[in-house]
Amino acid sequence: MFTLGSTLSSQVNPDWQTYVMIAVYFIILLAIGWYGYKQSTGDLSEYMLGGRSIGPWVTALSAGASDMSGWMIMGLPGEVYSTGLSAVWLAIGLTVGAYINYLLVAPRLRVYTEIRGDAITLPDFFKNRLDDKTNLIKIISGGIIVVFFTLYTHAGIVSGGKLFESAFGLNYHWGLLFVTAIVILYTFFGGYLAVSITDFFQGVIMLIAMIMVPIVVMLKLNGLDTFGQVAEMKPSNLDLFKGTSIIGIISFFAWGLGYFGQPHILVRFMSIRTHKLFPFTRRIGIGWMAVGLIGSCLVGLLGIAFVPAQGAKIKDPETLFILMSQVLFHPLVGGFLLAAILAAIMSTISSQLLVTSSSLTEDFYKLFKKNKDPNKNYEKEYVLVGRISVVVVAIVAIAIAWNPNDTILNLVGNAWAGFGAAFGPLVILSLYWRKLTNIGAIAGMVAGALTVIIWIAFVKPLGEKVEFFNLYEIVPGFLVSLLVTIIVSKLTKAPGDFVDKDITKMKHILSEK
Repeated sequence: MFTLGSTLSSQVNPDWQTYVMIAVYFIILLAIGWYGYKQSTGDLSEYMLGGRSIGPWVTALSAGASDMSGWMIMGLPGEVYSTGLSAVWLAIGLTVGAYINYLLVAPRLRVYTEIRGDAITLPDFFKNRLDDKTNLIKIISGGIIVVFFTLYTHAGIVSGGKLFESAFGLNYHWGLLFVTAIVILYTFFGGYLAVSITDFFQGVIMLIAMIMVPIVVMLKLNGLDTFGQVAEMKPSNLDLFKGTSIIGIISFFAWGLGYFGQPHILVRFMSIRTHKLFPFTRRIGIGWMAVGLIGSCLVGLLGIAFVPAQGAKIKDPETLFILMSQVLFHPLVGGFLLAAILAAIMSTISSQLLVTSSSLTEDFYKLFKKNKDPNKNYEKEYVLVGRISVVVVAIVAIAIAWNPNDTILNLVGNAWAGFGAAFGPLVILSLYWRKLTNIGAIAGMVAGALTVIIWIAFVKPLGEKVEFFNLYEIVPGFLVSLLVTIIVSKLTKAPGDFVDKDITKMKHILSEK
């Protein structure tokens, strides 16, 4: 267990029971992967989308677990620990964004993707929705997915490396290799069904952990009076508005915009059995999310008092949850809590690998494959290509993560903004605006992605002198993408009558009880 008074990196001596708990957790994941392999990997639709047969509980917790990732247990508590209660604006923005996404996007996307060519990827849906015979929008959107998800996946791998380094004293590189290997195995064999079921299992573990740890910390310290102690240490710790700026609050809240363009979350909506399950699914998903985020913020706030009370030191605030889990609990429980961190990390990595793999297979390999025999069934070949893609993307992400140079929250934030700006406006307009054109969609998508990259590379460094330039890159990226899409669509040829027919059919299906 932890030796107090030293830095976190030297505090590690886990009990054998902790290792047993982690081993059991890995065995369960591999067993689920084998189950998925046996149940639904016969063709590409089953491997990548579970045959559109997923129920509400698995859909809700799978979407939540793949969304929250290691940043909910490591990144967000670290931010609250460093900044104070003002970081809660991030949790508020995410909850609001997720709720609106469930309400406005989920039902329409589920129905529209099926009636318009039974699309199994977001780029495939864009192509079908806009009747793009050049496949240009499919290629560009698929390329954006591959680039940003490789970066996003590497953020999760960094989390895994940090966990093994901090909690077990193992080499960072061995940690990221070990975590990635387990994820590859169950994703490679089990596909979407295995990923979804493991996400459900991992979501339950994460929820228990985010309820348990704050309660035990308060009991260990001074109960509810601990918050008064936190405020005495620094008044801004419990102030929603101090310790940050208007730009900071807007930036935190703007994370909610990202939900409309996250392929690994949107694919959950596409895979549910029927759109009629979404009201129930929404209640489950938002309830899980609200409880988890509140627990995450409480871990960060209570950590402000907990760390000095234990005489401990933390070099990296993002390892706060690890410190609490190992100091306060029996080794078996501590192992369970470390499994919760692994759950958060691995659920997102697996989802991202699968979505990237599906894009490489559906949006590139199938598109450019030549000399197809119309009498031959290529489904097994496509599934094999999908599995190989999982491994290739993981290897590239490991290479990028080998020498980490940023926080988990920042790494996730960059990729989140890229997807939110490139795809968010396009998804909304595809579902609600009849006059969206192919050229407008492409122009807006590219403009959003480029704005995010330019803002990160050239504008944000100016934030030291001008506060406005610290604005989260999703805000300018989303606005630019939305405006460019609308303006260019109005200047180019409107789509055919099929759009009106599709939207009318979609509304009719959605109105059915």
